[in-house]
Amino acid sequence: MTSKINLTFLGTSAQIPTAKKNHTAILLSWDKENILVDCGEGTQRQFRKARLNPMKLTKLLITHWHGDHVLGIPGLLQTLAANDYKKKLLIYGPKGTKKFMKNMLDVFVFSGKINLEVIEVGEGKFFENEEFYLESKNVVHGTPTNAYVFVRKGLIRIDKKKLEKAKIEAGPVLKNLKEGKDIVYNGKKYLAKNLTYREGDKKISFILDSKFDEGVSKFVEGSDLFVCESTYGNEDKEIAREYKHMTAEQAAKIAKLSKSKKLILTHLSSRYDLNQKKILDEAKKIFKNVSIARDLDSFII
Repeated sequence: MTSKINLTFLGTSAQIPTAKKNHTAILLSWDKENILVDCGEGTQRQFRKARLNPMKLTKLLITHWHGDHVLGIPGLLQTLAANDYKKKLLIYGPKGTKKFMKNMLDVFVFSGKINLEVIEVGEGKFFENEEFYLESKNVVHGTPTNAYVFVRKGLIRIDKKKLEKAKIEAGPVLKNLKEGKDIVYNGKKYLAKNLTYREGDKKISFILDSKFDEGVSKFVEGSDLFVCESTYGNEDKEIAREYKHMTAEQAAKIAKLSKSKKLILTHLSSRYDLNQKKILDEAKKIFKNVSIARDLDSFII
């Protein structure tokens, strides 16, 4: 199992794509999981550009049902079916997702079969196993909308110095230690807790389209990566309020309040394409460790 989490931005535009920016889609890859957050128009082509394999997808998280976040779903599903996708694709989204998915697939003649499970989620954890969990929170955007967090639970690591001191050599017993199990070595019992330590959790949070709300900082608290929409700059903050979006400065305020480690801005209006530094500077006045995502950018933690 690899402990590294890779976040690839397949699309970073706002409502209207540009020559350099595709509609919103973000792929989180870790171990055998490949979780797609939103699937804007053209996402499957972005997979090709990024040299990523959509057949490895395990889950799709839909933040909301505005077209720029979901219009890539039919084509992606058709491609998976045409290539004999063997897994069950779990699709999570806010209230109404089951109806919208049905309506979307009824619009055209779908060729082939694909195993889907569509699950509507609201507040709290909606998936958990021994290794990670997914959690959602309702945010305000004029239509049912979710923010999401992915948390990889801390991994058990072997303390090599303690292993050497105990004169335990590499072998099958190490597998038991990594699983938190006590071992017997050369007739002596060793407690796993005395030879191992647990890494901290790794947390990645996503708010893709939402009005500004300081209260959401609790939900994204302690994020290693906090991905947030920043559709507008300060001079357009009234437009942001009207359309229930955020400015870069507001995203930075949430990052600061939540004590996140790094903020990644996305979903910038095309009006700032020639002056993204202005947006970055507005955020940096509040929160220093911030980047603006570009299509096909990757961030690894």
